[in-house]
Amino acid sequence: MNPVSIYYGNLFMTCDRKGDVEPSRQMPLGLFFFDTRFLSTWRLTVNGERLQTLSIDDLQYFESRFFLTPGQPTHYVDTDISVFRHRWAGDAFEERVSVQNHSKEPMDLTIRLDIGTDFAELLDIKHGIQRHRETTTTIRDGVLTIRYERGVFVRETLVASSQPCATDDNGMTFTTRVEPHGIWHTDLRVTALLRPAKPADLREALPGHRLRSTEEIRQELDDWVSGAPRLRTDYEPLQQTYQRSLSDLVALRYKGLNYRAYQPLAGMPWFMNLFGRDAIFSRMQALPFLPQTCVPALRILSLAQGARIDPFRGEEPGKILQELRYDESAAFNERPHAILYAAADTTPLFVILLDEYERWTGDTELVNELRFEATQALDWIDRYADLVGNGYLWYGPHGSTDGMVGQSWKCSNEGVSFRDGRLAGYPQAACEIQGYVYDAKCRAARLARRVWGDPGYADRLEREAAALRERFNRDFWIEDRGYYAAALQADGQQVDSLTSNIGHLLWSGIVEPDRAEAVVSHLLGPALFSGWGIRTLATTEQRYNPIGYHTGTVWPFDNSIIAWGLRRYGFRPEAARVAAAILGAGRYFGGRLPEALAGYDSTLTKYPVLYASAGAPHATSAGAPLLFLRTLLGLEPYDDHLVVDPAVPEEMGQIELHDIPGRWGRLDALGRGQPGIARR
Repeated sequence: MNPVSIYYGNLFMTCDRKGDVEPSRQMPLGLFFFDTRFLSTWRLTVNGERLQTLSIDDLQYFESRFFLTPGQPTHYVDTDISVFRHRWAGDAFEERVSVQNHSKEPMDLTIRLDIGTDFAELLDIKHGIQRHRETTTTIRDGVLTIRYERGVFVRETLVASSQPCATDDNGMTFTTRVEPHGIWHTDLRVTALLRPAKPADLREALPGHRLRSTEEIRQELDDWVSGAPRLRTDYEPLQQTYQRSLSDLVALRYKGLNYRAYQPLAGMPWFMNLFGRDAIFSRMQALPFLPQTCVPALRILSLAQGARIDPFRGEEPGKILQELRYDESAAFNERPHAILYAAADTTPLFVILLDEYERWTGDTELVNELRFEATQALDWIDRYADLVGNGYLWYGPHGSTDGMVGQSWKCSNEGVSFRDGRLAGYPQAACEIQGYVYDAKCRAARLARRVWGDPGYADRLEREAAALRERFNRDFWIEDRGYYAAALQADGQQVDSLTSNIGHLLWSGIVEPDRAEAVVSHLLGPALFSGWGIRTLATTEQRYNPIGYHTGTVWPFDNSIIAWGLRRYGFRPEAARVAAAILGAGRYFGGRLPEALAGYDSTLTKYPVLYASAGAPHATSAGAPLLFLRTLLGLEPYDDHLVVDPAVPEEMGQIELHDIPGRWGRLDALGRGQPGIARR
């Protein structure tokens, strides 16, 4: 079953193809808000019969519509009843249920809506954990209220209808007569509260109380996207994916007290909260298109920067967080996710984003404002991250009980392995993170010299970066195989598997130029390149699994960073080939790239295969087409100028990007398809 989802910020509803929600161990069905499920049952029947789906309109990210009929599906019975469910998410979850009588006679109908909630935590659902919670149900001022309380931790679900009904602890029953060719409807509103309801909340829970309309929410989206460059292209998959990516990136933001505040979310369904790595990468991908979204991301990450040593959360002074959650376990410190620092790469990436933002926008005011946080991040790298004492950034278990110890972007427990299938031990130094550190120090040196007015600090950072590059190319290079090790062990042993991580090294610039061609030949070789993109792990490795999370799948985000790196080293046709592969896959998903694809070779599958539990929309996947577009057109800031150096595949025809914002004002870019750029 393919679920149907709508969302507004971190309020989201996921249901089956009928619009119903029933408890499921296979997928996170329900209404969720701040990492908690506020509806676990939302089931509609007419005269005791379940509904069957005729069609579904996926209107926009916050709105959908279901066309249904009661009874079992059959080719021989023509029903006299239509049921329409039109729903949207905004300041609350709202649904209009309409029942139409197509017969010549009046109909007496009993319309039942079963309602329930378990207030389950999203992470519990993900890991198959079931906990019983004692809830209380009351009916106050016409509002069905379900409440869970544990000390000061309170969650409440408020449900109200515009039509009179018989309300009980398990739902609402409507009894009505519908005249011939007549229609009956009711408006339903579900409010999720993170505290006890007040009288004002009960009034606002009633459908008659004014909330923002779907038109106002749509206008809000248009306001955010209106400043993005306009794309004209002959290549329909790119046009479709571009528009979807912009709207998804804007929509994936926190619903807070100020609905215009932009605090980035990582993606549906498991990551509808702030993730440091995803926030940084997705803002970097979108920088030439939505530069205004970088500012709140940088600000919130700097505000939450580590200030003490806390092994439970992995916090250290200067470290940038990985995750924020608001569920019950976080509130009572049963998990460290209230504010978790279990990522080794977010800290150098924070510095990289700050510099990239200044290069595009010229906003030296923000760079000066965050100077302390940037230098603290660099200080963390030097003082706390070198667990072995040999000049690399290492990571290991951080003291929490969540069972995950990886702190690179391949954070699953099987994400880093030897070629023979052995898992790498800890501490480990992931190759791409050393590249991030190198890049962060080079970029910080530029800021120190040009913005902060500290040439001595710039000189020191440049010396450290140069020493790291020399040391890295000595210790990580596997001479007889012509690629870099995925990681080092504490004793210096190379983790010798062939992975997509080597493409991130091109992006960071740490690869010696005379080794770049060998690296590229592996990235585009048959062991890594599937035709739909570059796999996370090569087919030649023992742990290769085309449907494993980080052991052979294809990630659009990963490929976008690799393509950017290929361009940096002058491999323009190869970068375009990677971009064309992923963008071509996007056409099979309505323009919305999922979190990951299966790593099957394109000669075996006519269509790209979706990774089983891939999230969508996912921020870094939504950002990937934007970075591919930047790569195809060769867009790079240079002082107050925009360099355009296109390398567009012939199959894409002409690409025009108008009104690209930056420190130069607004400029246009044009690229025409060139022969010799390989097809997928």
